[in-house]
Amino acid sequence: MRHRLRPLLALVLAPVLAGCFASGGGTDAADNAQDGSRLRVALAFPPAENLSPYGADATILSRLGVTEGLTALDANGAAAPALAASWRQENDRTWLFTLREATFQDGSKVTPAAVAASLTHATQAKPAPAALSGVTLTAKAEGSTGVRISTGRPDPILPLRLSSPSLAILADKAYGKDGKEEKVDPVGTATGPFELTKVMGATAATLDRYDDYWGGRAQAAGIDVKFVADGTARASALRTDQVDLAEAIPVAQAATLDKATREATATTRTTSLLLNTEKGPFKDAALRAAARQAVDTSVLAKDVYEGYADAGAGIYGPAVTWAAGKRTEPVGRAKAGKADGTRITLATYDNRPELPEVAQVLKQQLAKAGFDVTLEVREYSRLESDALAGEFDAFVLARNTLVDTGDPVSVLAGDYTCDGGYNIAQLCDKDVDRAVAKAEDTAGTAERQDAAMAAEARILGTDAVVPLVHQRIITGVATSVRGALLDPYERTLVGTGTRR
Repeated sequence: MRHRLRPLLALVLAPVLAGCFASGGGTDAADNAQDGSRLRVALAFPPAENLSPYGADATILSRLGVTEGLTALDANGAAAPALAASWRQENDRTWLFTLREATFQDGSKVTPAAVAASLTHATQAKPAPAALSGVTLTAKAEGSTGVRISTGRPDPILPLRLSSPSLAILADKAYGKDGKEEKVDPVGTATGPFELTKVMGATAATLDRYDDYWGGRAQAAGIDVKFVADGTARASALRTDQVDLAEAIPVAQAATLDKATREATATTRTTSLLLNTEKGPFKDAALRAAARQAVDTSVLAKDVYEGYADAGAGIYGPAVTWAAGKRTEPVGRAKAGKADGTRITLATYDNRPELPEVAQVLKQQLAKAGFDVTLEVREYSRLESDALAGEFDAFVLARNTLVDTGDPVSVLAGDYTCDGGYNIAQLCDKDVDRAVAKAEDTAGTAERQDAAMAAEARILGTDAVVPLVHQRIITGVATSVRGALLDPYERTLVGTGTRR
């Protein structure tokens, strides 16, 4: 029945959207023909915080080519030059960044003073950007091209941290007051190849090409954006030529698109089964081992995700390109016990449509192994507090393993240590904590990666987490489009070379 409904939904939604994606932004057809066409883009998540760069909206700005930081992530997850052309570490707490010649979209120059002021605003934001969680940062201008950045304690990943979309550099005029609250306005104040010129609440936005962009003139004249939360509607808009790019196409809608218009990209997001190690049945390591042995991840990848996922290999998946070559066997796993009718509660959320189906398959697999499973599904906001309080025996979670900073160690510290702020598995293991602490203190990209994988082996050895699948994100790309940036970190989508 589900498949019979899809064509009907497409027919219903197409006329609703038909008028929504017409080119706008004040550029007529003649201009487009001579100077590059405008791109029509459908994004899945509407602005939640008035496009402030300090929260979840930061990735909207980076994906559309509006904002930049001092650094960016390269294909291997290392820090690469952006507004900073280079940098060097002066001591364990201080770095000197050398700026390239660039201008803000309001015409003012990107100066050391402007950069230092922008970063200072970020440190004073309430709440603080996630990339600065637990970090004390001070930025000061140094000469005509330098910015000296100091941290309260040694931070070997500072260049990587500064790649976060939430630490975008904006012009002085972006910052102001709304009553007692500071407000940040990215309209016409960023540095990227596209300038945000108009925002229509949570429904649409208009961007024009910024011709003086330091990285070269963009090939598209501008971008017309619609925020379309419904995945079926996004797929329909692409299929009926109302948009050129549609992000986050649901797995269930992929088959409705022509093969030439759907692109699957391995992402750094891993879906895992987390087992409560503090209380309940899974306090017993032998029962955790039994649960892990009961799970067939290949079924999930093939059937639930219809091939748009890879079977779980570890906390880090194939999109973390260096992980497979450095992965070692889990350390200290217990021998599996017998479930013998043990009752457990398995929970997940329905914001990501595949997760309830994953949980249903897991329920069947665990029942076959002898567990008596009760399944609970809620909307995420109504579930998170109970999950963090350890109210469930098992939990299915989709988690970006390079969240916020691009640092592979951050997710280990937050999710699997005694003091971790997102420790749904309630794991508190002294060997794990030591391994994660060692990784946190390790400098050098390769050495830090080795330490992260050693910590992963310790965590997997506890069976507190069972990696299920590594998700591929499906992007709808019209055949006329060239140069879409299909980013495994989910930070970019449109750049200077994106055109139609």
